[in-house]
Amino acid sequence: MGLSARADLVDVMGIASARIYAAFGSKEALFREAVALYETNEGSFADQALSGAKDIRSTLEEMFRAAIALYTPARRGCMVVSAATNCSPENAGLGQWLSDHRKARTQSIIERLEKAKTAGEIGREVDSTALGDCCATLLHGLSVQARDGVDQARLEAAVTTFLAAFDAVTAQNRFSGSQ
Repeated sequence: MGLSARADLVDVMGIASARIYAAFGSKEALFREAVALYETNEGSFADQALSGAKDIRSTLEEMFRAAIALYTPARRGCMVVSAATNCSPENAGLGQWLSDHRKARTQSIIERLEKAKTAGEIGREVDSTALGDCCATLLHGLSVQARDGVDQARLEAAVTTFLAAFDAVTAQNRFSGSQ
């Protein structure tokens, strides 16, 4: 944890940093708890979208647009994605833990795509893994772009472009599989 982050935490909590770390056992335990809180609260938008009853295209659009709404204010991006770029070699275990979280998000997208395939929303020929990887790349990229200060309108345009490509790929496969 950097000096500025530590000072901010001390200010917000109103107690000395030694007491904060004593309460959690270590900086790493404190960070893991912060990630868990983030994922349960504001970071839960993806789980909410993916578990909803909407069709797959609407689900993906909801997930991406919710990400933009969360990531763009104050150029903060996603805590799990942003933290990955700040892991030092001595925190390799924490870096792997964050990687596992990102991989789990990718897997949840792939599973939702498989569900859409079973329901006939997209063709059986659609490569759910490749499309899920593409979705995860966009989702994580939106975070990085927001951190870099790319404005909301540009990020929204990127999502619109992705959705047009999604429509073309899933329509092509759906039609070719029905002939």
